[in-house]
Amino acid sequence: MNKIDIRFANTREEIRRCHPVMLELRPPFQDPEQFVERVLRQQKQGYLLAFLESEGDVRAVAGYRFLESLFSEKFLYVDDLVTRESSRSLGFGGDLLDWLIEQARVHGCENLELDSGVQRFDAHRFYFSKRMSISSYHFRIKIEQKE
Repeated sequence: MNKIDIRFANTREEIRRCHPVMLELRPPFQDPEQFVERVLRQQKQGYLLAFLESEGDVRAVAGYRFLESLFSEKFLYVDDLVTRESSRSLGFGGDLLDWLIEQARVHGCENLELDSGVQRFDAHRFYFSKRMSISSYHFRIKIEQKE
């Protein structure tokens, strides 16, 4: 069993180390510096970036925030959850999700919630294996900006 360390990415360097893994989930962020700047901006809005490290390498990354709503009291919302492709099926994603669930518990949340693209069948199997269920549909409309 590999020794793992899960911690927050707070410094520019820690955030930059998460970039190659996050790029697998969020390919529009090719430029590491744009990624760092976006994370720093989102952190001002409550976004937290955590990463799982094993043997000196970042293996999995999670971006999340604590929210409240009228329909769901306090909950932990996972914006981003990704395991490096070469590290999948080694337990790192499960370890990071278990850590997120514990974070939700410690912070008094009723639920942990996330959205997953309809095409991400492997991710869906993973979430079902972690006893997650589909509780709603997420709808979207693109807003065209007027010039």
